[in-house]
Order: sequence, then structure tokens, then C-alpha cells
Amino acid sequence: MKNKIQIFVASLFVLGLTAIAGNVKAQIVSNNTIQEVQLNKNDAFSEIRNLLMANFDFTNQDYKQGVVNSEVKFDIAENGKIVNVRSKGDCKNVSKEIENVLSHLLYKVDASKLNENMLASSFVMPVRVDINNR
Repeated sequence: MKNKIQIFVASLFVLGLTAIAGNVKAQIVSNNTIQEVQLNKNDAFSEIRNLLMANFDFTNQDYKQGVVNSEVKFDIAENGKIVNVRSKGDCKNVSKEIENVLSHLLYKVDASKLNENMLASSFVMPVRVDINNR
């Protein structure tokens, strides 16, 4: 009986070491990293940025003065419409305006302008707004 318990404990120990070694190897291997997609000025997102700035309401007195950095996350539906817009940044009022503008755009992303590296349906786009003195 004592031998069976020792064998069982030794087996659990060996299996535990194997599991730990596998996890360490999975974290060290570099081929499981997420690669960053670089956007250029001529892609579909430059149009979205231009539309965002054209429709942005700069007259709101609640905006923080100066440069406001935000990050907007959105999905692109199969029909090309921008949906599920979420924004966070230095000023919550600017973030709300970004969400409002992008949610109400009458714009559809042209799938032919998305290259093969950009075929995802969810995107993150940095937005930098300069709020000057009023």
C-alpha cells in the first residue's frame, strides 16, 4: 500500500513538472506573439480619421485644453458599417464625442482598401485632438 502511494505521488510530481516545463516553453517561443499592423496614410483609416475631424464638435466648453490623446476601438460589420464604438482617453468628454461621431457616420469601409493584414473585424485606432484656446 505504501509503495502505491509513493508511486502515485511521484507520478503527480512528474506530471506537474512536465506541465510547468510546457508552459515555460510556450511563453519563451517567439512564434506565438501578436504582430503589430502598421497603418499608412493611404489606407481606409485615413478616411475615417478625416471624417472624424470634419464632424467633431470643437465648440464644447467641457473639453480639456491642449492635446488630448484617445484610443478608439470599433468593429466593422460585414456590410462595412462601423459598430460597437468605444473610446477612452485623457478627456471623457472628447471620448464621448469621438464615440458619437463614429457611431453616427454614414460611411462604410471599402473592403478593397483593407490589405490582407487588416482582415480582422475589430480595430484600435489612436486619435489625437488639439483643443486650442477658445
